[in-house]
Amino acid sequence: MSESAGERLRVATYNVHGCRGMDGRRSETRIVEVIAGLDVDVVGLQELDLNRRRSGNVDQGRVIATELGWHWIFHPAFRRADELYGNAILSRYPLRLQQAKELPSVTTPLCPETRGAIWAEIETPGGAVQLINTHLGLGHRERLMQSRLLAGPEWLGRVSADEPVILMGDLNSLPKSPGCRLLAQQLRAIRSMVIPSRRLPTFPTRYPLLALDHIFVNDRLRVNSVTVFQTDVARMASDHFPLVADLLRA
Repeated sequence: MSESAGERLRVATYNVHGCRGMDGRRSETRIVEVIAGLDVDVVGLQELDLNRRRSGNVDQGRVIATELGWHWIFHPAFRRADELYGNAILSRYPLRLQQAKELPSVTTPLCPETRGAIWAEIETPGGAVQLINTHLGLGHRERLMQSRLLAGPEWLGRVSADEPVILMGDLNSLPKSPGCRLLAQQLRAIRSMVIPSRRLPTFPTRYPLLALDHIFVNDRLRVNSVTVFQTDVARMASDHFPLVADLLRA
């Protein structure tokens, strides 16, 4: 199969840390610079603020998408009064919301953050692609519960086997964790699809040791390449590096 523009899809997952960089400075423009450098068609973002005082009441997803000239959908996983915090899907191509929900979460006074997932259909030149972006919790049992839900009939089970599917996000889990292994029963982890398979750590940017950010695909897609985008700007812009995959329709 030739690698025409319609068959190729370049995607990334990126935890932007509220656009607050390792220097303590908040900069949506710096995140835009990183995303522009990825040369991707679609990116799933985690940890975005909307109307939060700590971020100057900015709608970060809108600001980033507008500067890129892209389409976007935001879903709040966490609400505190009128302040929202959550995930977004940004795309060069038109997208349509399929589903967005909070995930069952285990919160504590030290970590009151609830988690969520957002599912959109991307209208690429090669046809529709289903993409789910999520950010899982910090607790082992919490992540397993959330992974089980995403793998079940409410999420992945609702997608036709004939459609290309991508699940991505900051899973707060290592590749061999129970949650990742559970998702890998339904999809394929992109790190395992390159030869030789690579660990590709994404966190923390000061000294990346942990592969916490993941992309999974079904058998309607194959992986051409997988990289972690490590530039000086990306090292400073967030505490996570973006994980990038070049995909081709199978």
